[in-house]
Amino acid sequence: MLIASPELLEALKERLGNANGEVLTFSASDALRALEAITRRRPHVVALERLFAATSRGAALINRIKADPSLVGSEIRVIAHDSDYSRVSPRRPAAAAPVPSAATTAAPVAVAAGAMALDQRGTRRAPRVRIAPGVAIVVDGDEGTIVDLSRVGAQVVTDSALNPNQRVRTVLTDSAGVIRFNSSVVWVKFEASPGTGSRYRAGLDFVDADGSAIDGFCDRHKAE
Repeated sequence: MLIASPELLEALKERLGNANGEVLTFSASDALRALEAITRRRPHVVALERLFAATSRGAALINRIKADPSLVGSEIRVIAHDSDYSRVSPRRPAAAAPVPSAATTAAPVAVAAGAMALDQRGTRRAPRVRIAPGVAIVVDGDEGTIVDLSRVGAQVVTDSALNPNQRVRTVLTDSAGVIRFNSSVVWVKFEASPGTGSRYRAGLDFVDADGSAIDGFCDRHKAE
């Protein structure tokens, strides 16, 4: 399976032409369909073009594959469109799987790019701070709560539906003031439980946030 920008797919497919069997191709902008095909077909090789692999969506997809025990047989390969560069992305040692409970039933909905979907515990560009329960964040006008936060992203829970690659207006407010910025939705997971009803857990990638202001918000609201 090959994932790259549309204009690079044909050239890269030729490089993989010696592989046994069919080579499926997906545009880098269609990570959700690619992930669905990967989890359904369990290919021997998942090849990502190097420029896509370096994006937050690419890193998220790699980490989602690594986190899925059913995909342990799928080799993750990063290749370049302009050279013979090729490397196999190593897998981290498998961690013990959490025991599911009746209180939480969840199925991954989408990734473009978390603790459960694309890169919730994957590559970090800045340290994440666990936030105290109930601290609010406003995402496109709808209030949610923050799970963890850094100067470049956050994991949030909201009742409102979000979609991967969606650009959203984001607001943090406390006694120190208001922080407004834009974010991109990297991954989304739908959750449902008898006690809390339906909700969406999502990963946000901050586009133009003031890093110093976010650091201050983290310091004021980090979990004890």
